[in-house]
Amino acid sequence: MAQHSNDSKEKVVYVGDSRVKKSGRRPNIPPDYSAFPGKSEAFVPNFLLKEWMVGVVVLVGFLVLVVSHPAPLGYPADPNNTSFIPMPDWYFLFLYQFLKMPYVSGDYVVLGTVGVPLIMFGALLCAPFLDRGPERRFYKRPIASTLMFLAIISCVYLTYVAWDHYQDQLEEMGIVPEHIQREQEARRAAERGESPQKPGGAEEKQIAIVDANDPITSVIQANCLACHGSDYQGNGPVPALAGVGDKFSKEELADIVTNGRGQMPAFGDRLSAEEIDQIAEWLAKQKAATE
Repeated sequence: MAQHSNDSKEKVVYVGDSRVKKSGRRPNIPPDYSAFPGKSEAFVPNFLLKEWMVGVVVLVGFLVLVVSHPAPLGYPADPNNTSFIPMPDWYFLFLYQFLKMPYVSGDYVVLGTVGVPLIMFGALLCAPFLDRGPERRFYKRPIASTLMFLAIISCVYLTYVAWDHYQDQLEEMGIVPEHIQREQEARRAAERGESPQKPGGAEEKQIAIVDANDPITSVIQANCLACHGSDYQGNGPVPALAGVGDKFSKEELADIVTNGRGQMPAFGDRLSAEEIDQIAEWLAKQKAATE
């Protein structure tokens, strides 16, 4: 407040409160993020909204992948099926392959299951302390970018190696994956106008066993039923022994037992010639009953 007259030479006296703060921004309030374009932004709602949008896009993409490529459905688990090759889901393939490497398995399994994960999680926990710069461009953040690219390259490489090795195993043993075999069986049944087979690959009407009390069945049970099923009716991709006489002659069966075929191993060095002859003779009897 000022008191003065119309005389321009009169001294002006100001009366006021010195505690009134100077107009403008308070020193304890940081400047608005707009003062630093490209460097910072408000966490709520700007940054948080962008994070939510990225999360939504990733989630939708993952759901589309799950719907378009559902998990394959194999036959029910059977501990007697020794030809089955266990495989984890695709997102665990890199870990599956990693644990098969020589220096993290066998005598070093503790290192692979405990030591390496601790190192990885320790590096993740130390990342905020090792890379504290304000830069957001990846090529100006060497530590974080190097860790990220190494992790991505390792996961992709190990996943590829695991899947390639699995395909080689299937080809070597002549095995058709269960979910593919189920699809083929269902398609063939639909083309014939029949109902699909029951789970496990067994026909709706099982073929009876001929001469089940023959003494040679003890040898067959000890060597064959682990793969061909305890009821002789097959086990997923492994064919049934019941009805095999309709497909092969005694001589062909003896050759298969002796030298093996596809995923079936050779028994020529395990069984005597007399046992193989008796097995082939018994298998040749296994024919579907004709009405």
